Parts: sequence; C-alpha cells; structure tokens
Amino acid sequence: MYYTYKDMIKKLQIIALSLLLIGAPISLMAQSEREDIETEMSAVTLSVNGSKVHITGAEGETLEVYNLTGVKVATIRIDSNDKTLSLNLQRGCYIMKVGKVVRKISIR
Repeated sequence: MYYTYKDMIKKLQIIALSLLLIGAPISLMAQSEREDIETEMSAVTLSVNGSKVHITGAEGETLEVYNLTGVKVATIRIDSNDKTLSLNLQRGCYIMKVGKVVRKISIR
C-alpha cells in the first residue's frame, strides 16, 4: 500500500495532536505541585544580620548549615515560630536549609 505525501502529513499531524492531548494533564499536574511547593517555601523566612539569623514560620523544623564544599557545620532544632539565633561561624559563605527552603548567606 502506497501513501501520498499529503496522507503521510495528515497521519503525522494526527499523531502529534494525540501526543499533545495525552501530555496535557501531566503538565497541569506538575504545575499544581510546583505551586504547592512555592506556597510552602513562602511560609518560612530566613534573614541574616552579621552572625545572627532570624527565622520565622519554621517551628518544629531543623536548621542545617553547610559550608560551600557541602560539609554540614551546624544543625539546630527550631523550637518556636519566631527565632533569632547567633551562629558561631567563621567569616564566609554558607548554605542554610530549613525544611524545603534553602538560602545562601554570607557571614562578615
């Protein structure tokens, strides 16, 4: 059985449209999951002033501090919703993680 050029183009368009329709629900689901993560991330705030760290919205979470080589240098349990900590860290850059929130900080 031989197909003309136009028949082949039509078949390819149908296949492409089918693939787009099949993939649509997956992309919508991924977007809603991303929105949930962004909502959770916005609940926790981290701010740094010198060697003091102010954390809000993280009661019951654990603060983990890593140096830039990936070595964990501190782990602190957050016991209140509004907490200020004084970190005894050397000057430099660090990565802080509370729950799903990750921030890069600089201690001067």
